[in-house]
Amino acid sequence: MDLDTARAFIKEHPKAVLIVAGKDGRPLPSPVLAAVDDDGRLLISSRETAYKVRNLRRDPHATLCFLSDAFFGDWIYIEGSAEIISLSDGMDLLIDYYRRLSGEHENWDDYRSAMEQEKRVIVRVNIERAGPDRSG
Repeated sequence: MDLDTARAFIKEHPKAVLIVAGKDGRPLPSPVLAAVDDDGRLLISSRETAYKVRNLRRDPHATLCFLSDAFFGDWIYIEGSAEIISLSDGMDLLIDYYRRLSGEHENWDDYRSAMEQEKRVIVRVNIERAGPDRSG
């Protein structure tokens, strides 16, 4: 699948299941919302203490399955390498993430405070592959 086609799908359908390798190598799924940044990378908000963040620090390979609102409708998968951007470096990215998915916040100071209290991070995924390329 063409990566720009995949990015367009994600912009319309940001709900996904992120799959990372657990400590024992088994796949660990987690529901997420993803935004596409200006460079075509995925942005996902998480917490510093989340297992997905710990596992991605150990093994940065990320797979995501994006679904349309109709569960049995269109879907795509993405594979890529993830990097974790912690606070304070991640604050501008968390704001960008929020804007892309929800627009303007009514009080950015409150938002920043909540991100600090929750120890939020940005998981940024560089898209390397997308599919499916054919149906079976």
